[in-house]
Amino acid sequence: MDSKVEQLFESYFPNLADKFSLRVIQKTATQNLLDGNNTLCIMPTSGGKSLIYWLSGLSLQGITIVISPLIALIDEQASKISEQGYEVLTIHGGISPKKQVDLLKKLANKELNPKFIFISPERMATDGLFEYGMKKRKEDINLIAIDEIHCVSQWGVSFRPFYRRIPEFLNSVFNNNWPRVLGLTATLNANEIKDICSSFHISRKNIIKDHLLVRSEIELKKIKFTNEDEKEEKLWDLLRIHRNEKVLVYLYRKYNKRGTEDLMKTAIEKGYNAVNFHGEMSAKARQEIIQKFKNNDVDVIFATNAFGMGIDIPDIRVVIHFMIPESVEQYYQEVGRAARDGEASNTYLLYTNKNIRVKKTHFIDRSFPSIDKLKDVFKKITGNKTNYKTLPYFNDEDVQLCLPYYLDNDILEIGAKGITTLDIFSEIKDPEIERLYNLTRTKGFISTVKKSGHSPKEVSDKVYSAIINEQVNLSKNLDKSLIVRSKYTELKADQIKILEQYIEDKRTYKHKLLDYFTYLLEVCENSRELHQEIGRYLGVDKHNLNKIYRTRKGDLVRSKSEVIIANLLYEANVNYEYEKKLYYDDQNWIEPDFTIEVGEKDIYWEHLGMIGTETYDKRWLKKIDIYEKYYPDQLEITYENPALSDSARNIIEKIKVME
Repeated sequence: MDSKVEQLFESYFPNLADKFSLRVIQKTATQNLLDGNNTLCIMPTSGGKSLIYWLSGLSLQGITIVISPLIALIDEQASKISEQGYEVLTIHGGISPKKQVDLLKKLANKELNPKFIFISPERMATDGLFEYGMKKRKEDINLIAIDEIHCVSQWGVSFRPFYRRIPEFLNSVFNNNWPRVLGLTATLNANEIKDICSSFHISRKNIIKDHLLVRSEIELKKIKFTNEDEKEEKLWDLLRIHRNEKVLVYLYRKYNKRGTEDLMKTAIEKGYNAVNFHGEMSAKARQEIIQKFKNNDVDVIFATNAFGMGIDIPDIRVVIHFMIPESVEQYYQEVGRAARDGEASNTYLLYTNKNIRVKKTHFIDRSFPSIDKLKDVFKKITGNKTNYKTLPYFNDEDVQLCLPYYLDNDILEIGAKGITTLDIFSEIKDPEIERLYNLTRTKGFISTVKKSGHSPKEVSDKVYSAIINEQVNLSKNLDKSLIVRSKYTELKADQIKILEQYIEDKRTYKHKLLDYFTYLLEVCENSRELHQEIGRYLGVDKHNLNKIYRTRKGDLVRSKSEVIIANLLYEANVNYEYEKKLYYDDQNWIEPDFTIEVGEKDIYWEHLGMIGTETYDKRWLKKIDIYEKYYPDQLEITYENPALSDSARNIIEKIKVME
């Protein structure tokens, strides 16, 4: 298996293959996709997730659609693939509407043949021209890669409603014959995994999880205070301690006292080169700040959680949470901004009991719309009628907040991804479009549908077909509008009860996530315990939880003594595998600490770090029996003592003579 994937890597990315080798999880996930399986891959931040869809997509020899949540992340990934010599198409709001239409026409007509197409879930869910173009090219699309797939789950802190519409898009374009699907993320809990696997037809056996999810190179420190003044004083102490390092301070409030702007101003007064960062800034302004941080023009960023997914700065050395995150997942995602280069980093969580209360009452509870808000927005969308309406989704924040609640509870349905008016056409060459255009004086899409005898979907498809086939010219920008219809004239008691329960279930679940996180903060005494409990929660195999020491090769091992052995092997150019399964019959195996290929047979190296301990000794005696029976003369042993380095070097010299 490895050799095939490695050969593909060397073939498609020779420049990268000269610099590094694929990690085991990258090879496993790629092979799983090539074998025809929808795959969920969970691996840590900076673990090389994107290379999996690069290699898998090219190996499947078609177009890969990459669904990604942020324009900055789309542009960064598109640039990196382009540097490797592959054609990429990006579709997002940073591209002019006229150019977007031109690109989609060329794509649909096979004048453009990119290897990768990048798009956001919101654009995918609302852009009918894009969907129509993908239907024209569906035979060429072999992979759907969903980055940051944790945004799909309704149970996740980072839930993005239109991620849940991706299966609807796939059904519309491909019917039941989906391309292979690859989901990528760094953290998922059990509920989220179940939700995602159900949505994308991923079986449990096709969940590939990196045992390196525990980020042991990041020191986790947490300090509880009795009041906010003490907490702020500690913040300034920490900034002074880490004055010459890149520091990211997370808050979840932009304005008012101790918000991002307030603390930024105080930091500047204290002589720090500080900025603030939040979601209300323009994409351009946020990107400029990120670039300055990368270039060391900024020392400290005070940020909301808008500073998150897709921001790749390798040398952030300190992350400080000045307010408590909502969950284990959010906390681990955010501390994962540090140490992307694998170097040791420090993180601090500063919190009070008041922070926990406020997180529930002001942040979690207020993240849900009130029933009055849901009633008002329902009336705004529908006019309390059950006929079709155009809904310019991106023009109204209240609509963006409330629409998922109506869709998820079968109150509204989307009839089509359409336009608001036909009064954008000139030089109409298509007789059917000419007929539709002349049906009404106002040229409105809904009134045209009513008089046409067609459904909204049929009319929109005719419009997009005419655009793609250049049977019309556009005199104005092609707008995007969801065509929705209500199943009710008003929200009555039954619908309100359903909505109330829907909100309450989610609110209760989020409270429980926060309660569990605060429980871990109270019971874990040090960084190692907190990492391990988070690892258990995220589903890391208990066998791998104690692998916390990184070697020069990049492995994680269980002890500092094993680091010494691994590094000496690496320096001597002796190829080894750590804890590789060694099957001594059809069903049973042992895991030598180090397996080394020497000629026609392997050498197995065991380091006995706890010899003299009763349970350890019993396990070792069983292992000795296996080695003596199945692998005589293939075992090397070292013991825990100050002369370990000398003992290891002697064994390595012996091995090199055997090669």
